[in-house]
Amino acid sequence: MPNKITATELSRNLSDILNRVHYKSESFEIQRNGRTVAVLQPSVERPKATLRTLADIMRRHQPADPSFADDLEEVHRLQGPVQIREWPD
Repeated sequence: MPNKITATELSRNLSDILNRVHYKSESFEIQRNGRTVAVLQPSVERPKATLRTLADIMRRHQPADPSFADDLEEVHRLQGPVQIREWPD
């Protein structure tokens, strides 16, 4: 069941309302002068990821090259020490 809000509430809280629609799949019935003028709802059902989906994805990908860690250490060594500078006053 959609939440009922006024057009004024929508205009004042548009970003929050859109986030709730997008991330929480909430719906809103927009009213003006006590009458419903629009319904705001998610455009499509977002697919739900499961652990099985994650396991399938991980199975399809090849493991990292064993020498990758050595390459990262070499890059780190070549960069030298980090210089910390004071913020100007």
